Amino acid sequence: MTAELPEWMYPPRPSGWEADDLDHLTQAPRHTELIDGALIFMMSPQRSWHTRLVKKLTLTLEQAAPEGFEVEGEMTVRLDKRSRPEPDVLVTTAPYDPDRTWYAVEDVVLVVEVVSEESADRDRALKPFKYAQAGIPHFWRVEDEAGSPTVHTYELDTMTSTYVPTGIHRDRLKSAVPFALDIDLTNLVP
Repeated sequence: MTAELPEWMYPPRPSGWEADDLDHLTQAPRHTELIDGALIFMMSPQRSWHTRLVKKLTLTLEQAAPEGFEVEGEMTVRLDKRSRPEPDVLVTTAPYDPDRTWYAVEDVVLVVEVVSEESADRDRALKPFKYAQAGIPHFWRVEDEAGSPTVHTYELDTMTSTYVPTGIHRDRLKSAVPFALDIDLTNLVP
């Protein structure tokens, strides 16, 4: 026996969903992404480790960000007409807008994905590829290594539109880009 899907889950056109459609899907779960015209629902519960790390990293980046940079958690980025992924944290140069539901790719300077079991393949392969192709200058991937965060940092090679690794950071992350940072990673989780 097959359960019938609710009407809102069917795409409005044969080519699938488009980025602007996300703003009209009020029935969709809160963390719904669009990748290549397909809706991705975040249905499994998040681990406390993931939630705390995202919250503390967002706060740490907010405190370090100079004027002209904004830090957001869990907001989508419109990469193209058919993709609006939701990184765990992003840094943007767009001014604060209380009614904003997404960011334009040209305003985003850093996206951070904190890998969870449910999203591991997307966070390690698909999303970095899509972010690089769209031209986002910096990407961080945070892995859980025995309860401690390990941050893999990448910078965009504009000649190839791919990310090149710039470091693997375990206890401390020091970087000059997208702005001067010195983060004690051991303080991000209890």
